[in-house]
Amino acid sequence: MTILVTGGAGFIGANFIYYELKAHPEDRIVCIDKLTYAGNLETLQEALKHPSFRFEKIDICDRKAVFALFEEERPDVVVNFAAESHVDRSIEDPGIFLTTNILGTQVLMDASRAYPVKRYHQVSTDEVYGDLPLDRPDLFFTEETPIKTSSPYSSSKAGADLLVNAYHRTFGLPTTISRCSNNYGPYQFPEKLIPLMISNARADKPLPVYGEGLNVRDWLYVEDHCRAIDLILRKGKVGEVYNIGGHNEMKNIDIVRIICAALHKPESLITHVTDRKGHDMRYAIDPTKIHEELGWLPETKFKDGIQKTIVWYLEHKDWWERIVSGEYRNYFEKMYGERLQSARN
Repeated sequence: MTILVTGGAGFIGANFIYYELKAHPEDRIVCIDKLTYAGNLETLQEALKHPSFRFEKIDICDRKAVFALFEEERPDVVVNFAAESHVDRSIEDPGIFLTTNILGTQVLMDASRAYPVKRYHQVSTDEVYGDLPLDRPDLFFTEETPIKTSSPYSSSKAGADLLVNAYHRTFGLPTTISRCSNNYGPYQFPEKLIPLMISNARADKPLPVYGEGLNVRDWLYVEDHCRAIDLILRKGKVGEVYNIGGHNEMKNIDIVRIICAALHKPESLITHVTDRKGHDMRYAIDPTKIHEELGWLPETKFKDGIQKTIVWYLEHKDWWERIVSGEYRNYFEKMYGERLQSARN
């Protein structure tokens, strides 16, 4: 089958593409990405060599371009990773998040109706549930937890989820939604906590930690997440929401200390900074539903995943150093601009 992956030049989308190419080489993968600051085509350089992979630089809000691609490819499945996703950026400029995350989702679903797909899958986040108190470790997010957003980012993702449910109920679009906890692993953009701490620690730069660093997140290794989405696409029930969690709750400050120890750097590099506005204290997912219905459980314990992640960043420093320096912004035109243009012609 043909799978259309949006936002595939980003962190989770790229990992999903590599997972699918390996697990299902019989399928065709078509990727579209606007290549904003967090979309890096260099991440897909190995996929671009694969005969079953196609990339197009398209904004999911561009209705004409999206519909033209659907007309040409007639995808069987759509997996929407495309989203503005950084909470701090959403506080600075909410409008971009509402446009991409809600209106872009509408365009994709309209195209999925016009050129009927077997499945439209929306990749969402546990942040739509708000947060949990630190003094109630017995509480977890389930699929029945009410939506209670804290930031423009999470509000935009919640709005998209509600729109997906509406398109399923009103138009009969065969949809599924997954809500995941914090991902980590290869190809994560360096502004996120774990890669930022790795790159800064390696350069002996300050390690900025919000507040006291007591915020708790449920960490999910990205390959486990990709495997869960693949199961939902192939075996999940239409119209359902599935929570995907890692069973790996960690305080932010403890993660930074682990990275310091692994890189043999002093904890004196840790610098406590003013906390983020509306900062959620604790996220924790109960993945019972996806386990009982689809047999999924996370396979990667945090102590193993974080070591694999650190090693990956040390072995691929050219990748993230180009991002930190800003050089990666020229990568698309330098390496693929002419090739993609000639392919269209």
